[in-house]
This record gives sequence, structure tokens and C-alpha cells, in this order.
Amino acid sequence: MRQLGGSLIRILIVDDHHQFRARLRSLIESIEDWEVCAEAQNGVEAVEKHWYIQPHVTVMDFNMPDLNGLLASREILRKSPDATILLLTVFASPQLAIRAKREGIKGFCSKIEVDSIPVAIQALLRGETYFPESFAAQAGD
Repeated sequence: MRQLGGSLIRILIVDDHHQFRARLRSLIESIEDWEVCAEAQNGVEAVEKHWYIQPHVTVMDFNMPDLNGLLASREILRKSPDATILLLTVFASPQLAIRAKREGIKGFCSKIEVDSIPVAIQALLRGETYFPESFAAQAGD
């Protein structure tokens, strides 16, 4: 994968489950030129860390304590409209995909299909959106 501006592609992982963050970190860092620059356990931490770190991509769980991924994404995008966010959820639904797209989130993935996460990140890095084919028509893609 290409580097942006000659540096590693920085990815912020946001999930309240340590084991999933560790699994995702391992997956992301197995890809050449990608690094996990930080992790957050909830939406409040995500907003704070995003502001200081300015990652190329934020991979964020939907269902978290304190501030869910959709609301955290809204706050991030309010301050950084060009932020690239991939929303993850165990309970993927067309309705959530539509809400995510309306908030300005550029990608939406099921946490169950972990192998699709790098594919989604690659699409976002190319400036594309990524929504499951089964939801894309309903989400307006």
C-alpha cells in the first residue's frame, strides 16, 4: 500500500474490547506501511485522540460506553470535516449504514467479517466509500 506524504499510514483504533483492539492492531500492522498510531476505549477518548493525532483513518466501533461510535464520529467530523472514519459493528443493518453515511462516515463494516476491514481501509485511502454491497443501494451508493 502506498504511503501518504512519504510516511506510514496512521490508523486510530477505537473499541471498548481490549481483545478486539489487539486482534485489529495485529491485522492492521501486518500490512506494509500501515501503523496503529493510537487506541481509544470509547467515543470520548476517540474524539480527544483524533484531535491531537490526526490519523489518516479512524476505525471505530459503534457500540461503546460513554459516547457511541456514531456520536463520536459526528463530533470528530464537526471539528475535522475531512476525517476518514470506518464504522464497525457486530449488528450491521441497512438503517445504521444509512445513518452513518448521513453523518459523513465514509465506510461501514461488520466486525464479524474481520478480513473485510483492510479492504475497507484501502478503499477509504483511495478516496472511495465502503459500504457492504447489500447495504450500498439503501445507503445511497
